[in-house]
Amino acid sequence: MPKLDHTVIEAAILGFQHQKTQIDSQIAELRAMLSDGSTPTAATPEAPTGKRKKFSAASRRRMALAQKERWAKIRGEAAPIESATVEAPKPKRKFSAAGRAAILASNKKMWARRRAAAKAATNV
Repeated sequence: MPKLDHTVIEAAILGFQHQKTQIDSQIAELRAMLSDGSTPTAATPEAPTGKRKKFSAASRRRMALAQKERWAKIRGEAAPIESATVEAPKPKRKFSAAGRAAILASNKKMWARRRAAAKAATNV
């Protein structure tokens, strides 16, 4: 078998995809003739979409409560569902001056050890 070039393979793929869409459309036409055109069939499957956005637990709760309220209004129920209470976010934690100094000192010791080890490795 001769070695195929990358562009030849891509052209072959495009040609086969074109033939596939033509065959799919012909199959859809035949199925429509069998069922008197009452049920639509997809000629080509839809491309898969990306991942969905994740919602926080609080926002999912608010959405659920809002949906329950909408359904209660449709059913004619008078009592509204309790609204979502949003808790205040926790205050941002900060390092104390002593904690920051301890971290800086340990970093300086660590880098001094690394520089000494690198210097010893190059002198060997």
